[in-house]
Amino acid sequence: MGLGASSMYGQTSSSTPAAPTGPNPSRIDIFAGYSYLAPKGTVDTALPDGTTYTGTFDSIDYGAIASGAYYFNKYVGGQVEFGFHPQDKNDGATTYQGGIIFRYPVQGMTPFVHGLAGAVDLEGPDNPPYTTLRSTIGPALTVGGGLDYDLPFFHNHLGLRLFQADYEYFHVNYGPEAVYGGRANPGNARLSAGLVFKMGSIVPPPPVQYACSATPSSVFPGEPVTVTGTASNLNPKKTATYNWGGQGVTVSGTDSTGKVDTASLSAGTYTVTGHVSEGNKPGESADCSAQFTVKDYEPPTVSCVANPTEVKPGDSATITAQGVSPQNRPLTYSYTASSGTVSGSGSTATLSTTGAPSGAITVTCNVADDKGHTASATTSVNVAAPPPPPPSTQTLCAIQFNHDKRRPARVDNDAKGCLDDVALNAQRSSDASLVVVGNSAKPKLAAQRAVNTKDYLVKEKGIDASRISVRTGSSGTDEVNNYLVPAGANFDHDVTGTTPVDEASVKVQPRNGHARPHHKKKAAK
Repeated sequence: MGLGASSMYGQTSSSTPAAPTGPNPSRIDIFAGYSYLAPKGTVDTALPDGTTYTGTFDSIDYGAIASGAYYFNKYVGGQVEFGFHPQDKNDGATTYQGGIIFRYPVQGMTPFVHGLAGAVDLEGPDNPPYTTLRSTIGPALTVGGGLDYDLPFFHNHLGLRLFQADYEYFHVNYGPEAVYGGRANPGNARLSAGLVFKMGSIVPPPPVQYACSATPSSVFPGEPVTVTGTASNLNPKKTATYNWGGQGVTVSGTDSTGKVDTASLSAGTYTVTGHVSEGNKPGESADCSAQFTVKDYEPPTVSCVANPTEVKPGDSATITAQGVSPQNRPLTYSYTASSGTVSGSGSTATLSTTGAPSGAITVTCNVADDKGHTASATTSVNVAAPPPPPPSTQTLCAIQFNHDKRRPARVDNDAKGCLDDVALNAQRSSDASLVVVGNSAKPKLAAQRAVNTKDYLVKEKGIDASRISVRTGSSGTDEVNNYLVPAGANFDHDVTGTTPVDEASVKVQPRNGHARPHHKKKAAK
């Protein structure tokens, strides 16, 4: 009582009393304490002298009581009780009972009522030295109730029974009155108080909860995914079992961790389900789910470079491709060209421009990974235009020397038209030179004709003598062929079979001059 009073005083003196938060309602209550028994009743006993003695039961001031209650739910339970009231003044009683108990838990306290039935070992009342009623067993009935108060000790597993007030009915038969006898039917008032030890809880344990997570949450096909389950409210006395599954996925693992094989998965979002169980009762199992995403492989990229970027017709260029796969997938290379031919299947190829027209050639570098993703890039190689062909010697007109038999080397008037045209061509191409080739079966005559032709062009047409070369040919015809040789042209390459003339050894013949026989004048008669 002092413990209970001090605890209540300590709580009520606080400015903010804390309500008990213990296991209320409890599953099992064990009560032990002090008990006072006040029986009311008499028994008639026949004395040896033939008189009758009426004995009266007296109160028992010191006793002990213990009980245990198991509650089936929040309100109803079964109870067993033992009461010990040793012989004090003239009587004593020990009870063994069991029955039903009803309670109504409220915040911090629990009122209750109970009904018990059992046996009593009742001793007395005695009147020594004349009579001593031996201890006799008989039935006992008890009804009553009380109030328990929760104490803030031992994590609120301790309570104080402020009072328990019961009415008890005993019935015993001491035998025939002629011996010691008589029957006793005392009614008893019993008051008790003590401590209550609370164990267990009616409130069911919180249900098992399960949470899952997938790591990493986003992967490429073939990369591993780990799913981890975190269970709470498990009973440490039980062994939990784990299972993993999922639609369209394969998960391995029999504990709280599973592994997902993503090698055969297509791009998309997948759900893994987990199950944990520690029994078949409600609340002893839970499910969870976690999602992860399989990403499609990112396509590769490629760069394309040509070296050199400009070539002559027929030359080659080296093509270099550099492919990159973000996921390091194996790559294959191929090449195409808008003209020419390109060969190679690795990261380098060769572009041949043989037969390709001048201008830009577009080369395409292609790369593909093993998942069918492709990428392309282009580069350009310029084929330079071919150099213009070297200038060639132009054949001009030819003049004939078969008109004047007496003067076979003379440049006559018939040659004027041709030589005027030759001069005009020379004037139009100021950087060109002229070559006159005399042809005759007689080399000297051929040289003379060529020299005479040059002389006409220089003196009559004003052509610089240094621009005119004189040669002889071996064609055997009686003519002089005239040629215009542009700058850069090679006359000897273009016209073969001619021989330069040593102009110093050939004397120019005037165009109007002629060789006549010298005759002596006859003397006048």
